[in-house]
Amino acid sequence: MQGVAESLEFDRIREALAERASTFMGREALLALSPKATLAEALAQQATVAEALAYPYRLGGISDLRPALAAAREGLRLEGPELREAAASLEAAVALKHELLEIGEHLKALAAQVGEHAYFLRRTRECLDEAGQVKDDATPRLLEIRRRVNPLRQQIQERLHQLMDRHPEAIQERFITLRRDRYVIPVKASFQHKIPGIILDQSDSGLTVYLEPSSVVPLNNQLASLKLEEEAEVNRVLFELSAILGNDLELDLTLQALTALDQARAAAILAEDWNLVRPRLNQEGRYFLKKARHPLIVNPVSNDLTLSAERRILLVTGPNMGGKTALLKTLGLAVLMAQCGLFVAAEAAEIAFPDRLFVDIGDQQSLQESLSTFAAHLLRLKEVLEAATPHSLVLMDELGSGTDPEEGAALAQAFLEELLRKGVRGLITTHLSPLKAFAQDTPGVQNASMRFDLEHLRPTYELVVGAPGRSYALSIARRLGFPQAQIERAQALLGSEGGRLERLLAALEVERERLQEARQAAERQQQIAQGLEQTLNQQLSELKQHKERLLEEAHAEAEQVVREAQERVRQTRERSKSQGQGQALQELIQLRSRYQRREKTTPAKPGVELGSVVEVPEYGGQGTVVELRGQEAVLQMGAVRLTVPLARLQPKEGPKPSKAGLVQHKAKIADELNLRGLTVEEALLAVDDYLAEAKATATTPVRLLHGKGTGALRNALRESLKRDRRVDHFHDALPYEGGHGVTVVHLRV
Repeated sequence: MQGVAESLEFDRIREALAERASTFMGREALLALSPKATLAEALAQQATVAEALAYPYRLGGISDLRPALAAAREGLRLEGPELREAAASLEAAVALKHELLEIGEHLKALAAQVGEHAYFLRRTRECLDEAGQVKDDATPRLLEIRRRVNPLRQQIQERLHQLMDRHPEAIQERFITLRRDRYVIPVKASFQHKIPGIILDQSDSGLTVYLEPSSVVPLNNQLASLKLEEEAEVNRVLFELSAILGNDLELDLTLQALTALDQARAAAILAEDWNLVRPRLNQEGRYFLKKARHPLIVNPVSNDLTLSAERRILLVTGPNMGGKTALLKTLGLAVLMAQCGLFVAAEAAEIAFPDRLFVDIGDQQSLQESLSTFAAHLLRLKEVLEAATPHSLVLMDELGSGTDPEEGAALAQAFLEELLRKGVRGLITTHLSPLKAFAQDTPGVQNASMRFDLEHLRPTYELVVGAPGRSYALSIARRLGFPQAQIERAQALLGSEGGRLERLLAALEVERERLQEARQAAERQQQIAQGLEQTLNQQLSELKQHKERLLEEAHAEAEQVVREAQERVRQTRERSKSQGQGQALQELIQLRSRYQRREKTTPAKPGVELGSVVEVPEYGGQGTVVELRGQEAVLQMGAVRLTVPLARLQPKEGPKPSKAGLVQHKAKIADELNLRGLTVEEALLAVDDYLAEAKATATTPVRLLHGKGTGALRNALRESLKRDRRVDHFHDALPYEGGHGVTVVHLRV
């Protein structure tokens, strides 16, 4: 059977993942990506990708260490820059490890596999600089050699400058250079005999020779000897570092963990770029994909797909180029990606983890085995029948094609019956009309079709489950202007059974379209209703918020009023100390009147008004209304004064008493108020209440007993009485009735 990955173009998924990898190791692994062996492994990889999606870490600065590691384990010496690059990669890996040790469960487990590589990193920092060159202090011997080299080099250059100063006429240009790693000076060829030495090179023109003067030959020899010693010591350091790297037992696990982290992050980036979702995996053979789409097609049409124990096989029919093959690949790629632990191209997905995926898509004629297309097709059917289990998934394109339609249909039906018997899940496409009737009458198989727009002669690529499809050959021919006589002849040639089936399918399609339009209209109405409900809920929420805001504002206003009142009282008391208590107490009365709670004005009970006589059932008598206070009335019942709710009163029929009678029934409260022992503020407030009650009961005059004392209370009361509109006049009592200790107040009638 043709490779499943090749049939489904899974290599393009691998390439898309590899493009998003950060390391060469990750790219290589992703290009060879294959399904996990078990459901548990796929679920673990899914969880890792989900964590990588939630925490977007980076793997920058990590190179492929495998070539360097292989060379080091073979005993080869790595160059300084190679060792420095390996150290930089391991430093980045260790930093990533500590970053991920606190992230999730699966990322943490992968990060824990990255080693610390402390010895190699420490020795590399001690021995190599940033460019990979061996440091002077890498070893004591190297430090000693390089300390001797520099003075010797300086001595050679000084001697050469002296020679050039002594023989300026022989010097071509005044500079020192190297030839064969030995210091030389440029001498004119015609003057070379004037300076004894060894000629190591000459210019292209032959006019200049590069001469090593005899006086510096011993010094150059010493320098060359030191350079050899330095080179040997450097090699020894590099061999040591290479051996440390090769013997690092943590490296293999580190490289594996880095590769896995790179794979997970690449898969997460792909999920972001392609808007993929995490599928739920199961082993019960359930496949449900909502708005699944082909991930490799630009602007694809999405479809819902379902396979289950009740609907094991979906048989898709319809015209060529209608999207049947793309539908097969959509499901196949979703299954492969889910088995690899990747996210899938759908709005929501639940996918079984099949033990084997069988795919037969396209023309697979075998030239090497001299097999026809149909023969190759039969061999694949044979393989499915032999190897498929209830946990397998079969994706087959054009079942029964490539041979006589009647025989192909019979063979295809027998194949489907065996798949049903085994409990295999399958998505299968065909053009054979007998299979449509078989699917319609057989439990476990369901018809489906790809919608076709006859008006515009183009496929819509939409899957319609529950109704078989038509080829539309005659309809397309009619739309394209094919001669009517030949179309009618073709219809007659279809035969009675074929014609009846096509007419039935046409009628079903018309009914399906009508139902589809009705469903869409209902959905639109539902959307409108949902929109109205949402609007009403929003308005209700806004009203609730407005109510809460008003209550909060009222509460804040009340608190502000209390604070203002308290502050005014405090200020009034402060002023009373300097301006006199009379004015301050008058302000206190005004404050109380301003901030006193006002009763809501409610209409009086019919028949109950000032002066009316009412029955009071609970007291078994009657009384006269002398005052109305909101929902209550003040009654005078003989010598007793009561406050009774209006609801408990019953108006008494009969003529209203005269005003004189009203006066006679009004209560006579005590005509004297004892204020002794009260503070000025308390006394003033008590007098205000007492005068209101006296006014209501027409009690006048009244006596205010305040005593003589210092006269402060008397003076404060009189200042208040002067401003009180209820007071007609006031005076001291007669000497034998209290004199200056009592103020007699006459109220206005």
